[in-house]
Amino acid sequence: MRYLTFALGKGRLAQKTLELFEQIGITCEEMKDKDSRKLIFVNEEQKLKFFLSKGPDVPTYVEYGAADIGIVGKDTIMEEGRKLFEVMDLGFGKCRMCVCGPKSAKELLAHNQLIRVATKYPVIAKDYFYNKKHQTVEIIKLNGSIELAPIVGLSEVIVDIVETGSTLKENGLEVLEEICPLSARMVVNQVSMKMEYERISRIIHDLKEVIK
Repeated sequence: MRYLTFALGKGRLAQKTLELFEQIGITCEEMKDKDSRKLIFVNEEQKLKFFLSKGPDVPTYVEYGAADIGIVGKDTIMEEGRKLFEVMDLGFGKCRMCVCGPKSAKELLAHNQLIRVATKYPVIAKDYFYNKKHQTVEIIKLNGSIELAPIVGLSEVIVDIVETGSTLKENGLEVLEEICPLSARMVVNQVSMKMEYERISRIIHDLKEVIK
């Protein structure tokens, strides 16, 4: 029996995933060792391997078959646009992708004016403005705290993930439009889905039972 390999997005996502997996009997004791320098964690008995990676890399590992299964946020799946199967919503890590800015920017959005949009998610922003709103905008990619952009005049609005909205409020910004809801998803390599159909389907089935 070959190993099934899981790529987990680092941080809270991985933590929540492992807690969920434990409920269906999938465990990896090695991963609980906080001081471990290992990159790959193995459960010999269940023939499973796990590794942690930065969120945006998870879909890449899955598309190329370095991982059979990946757990990653919907925002990353949309932004990366990789060829893979998105098989289920795990129901945690819930938040929203939104267009945010000062109240005054609402007018600019309503009248389809040419505006600048700062974001970590240029693909999602472009798709939303060009294909859904049919509004021409200039998209500026940033890597750091996006909220800064409208405050210092770099852009009129931003496209970003909103959880509670408290950071926005503190900085005089608000949600102007909602693009889509987000949460953690399970993705599967297209070949693995055929080759390991029974094992992967069993995992999906068990997870769905627990999430119910």
